[in-house]
Amino acid sequence: MKCVHARCMILVPILMCINVVAVAEELPREATLPLSLATRAAAVAVEKCKQDGYRVSASVVDRAGVLKVLMREDGAGPHTTDSSSKKAYTAASLRRPTSELAELINKMPTLQALREMNDRILILGGGLPIEIGGEVVGGIGVGGAPGTHLDDACAQAGLDSIGAAPKVKAPAGK
Repeated sequence: MKCVHARCMILVPILMCINVVAVAEELPREATLPLSLATRAAAVAVEKCKQDGYRVSASVVDRAGVLKVLMREDGAGPHTTDSSSKKAYTAASLRRPTSELAELINKMPTLQALREMNDRILILGGGLPIEIGGEVVGGIGVGGAPGTHLDDACAQAGLDSIGAAPKVKAPAGK
């Protein structure tokens, strides 16, 4: 009897471990944007705009739209922190560049409701999804340059610095 009891004491924990491993293997796996890459992307975006003569803010969010990094250049307008964060959120949430979304809404007025989905959505150029290895892992937003195409260019510089997929076409001749 003692031998059977001893075997059960060994066998039960082993079976429980096998069950836990099987359940763990069923959990979805997601790529995560590390803080170091988020910080580099934001810093490069701000620096690119600074070199071009613009004072901006840059924000990076994770795939769920949660803010990871916010950088505001000295002298950037106070509104730029909100606009950059909302652009990053919008790009990550809708998985498209915000300039592309703005163009789409202009062409298809029935999509105007996208602007009202929640108070964090901002459909204005300067937000780009961060795609690495074929997976959207976050978004970057830039606000404060005197034109959304300039915000886009600075955001793209941030993406380029971390090896993310390009989302903005390079200007002709470059």
